[in-house]
Amino acid sequence: MERKVRHADLKAVGEVRRELRQLLSRWTVPGGGELMEVATLLTSELVTNALVHAEGGAVVTARVGDRLRVEVRDFVPGRPEPRAPTTDGTSGRGLMLVRSLADAWGIRPESLGKSVWFELGGGPA
Repeated sequence: MERKVRHADLKAVGEVRRELRQLLSRWTVPGGGELMEVATLLTSELVTNALVHAEGGAVVTARVGDRLRVEVRDFVPGRPEPRAPTTDGTSGRGLMLVRSLADAWGIRPESLGKSVWFELGGGPA
């Protein structure tokens, strides 16, 4: 699955979730239902972060094999850092969730921008 999303197009988050669920419906792994829910949550967080914080939109890629790997690439330099949630509860949880729920995750600099990725399934990378 590969999907381009435009900056600030928050309806795209729901569309990406639907496409990811379609991809994962064909992926058979133990605990697949739970993995689908976690994957959907983490993907939503990364896509939302990219759409809110990175002008120019993003590209979402998801691949399955033994593991699910989701990457969200934006075109803005700078490394996102996990931060404490705000008291109003509207920001600060995305990377914390990824860090705590993914089997592996990271941030890879690109020639223009960066990719934030996570993996699920099959145990730790």
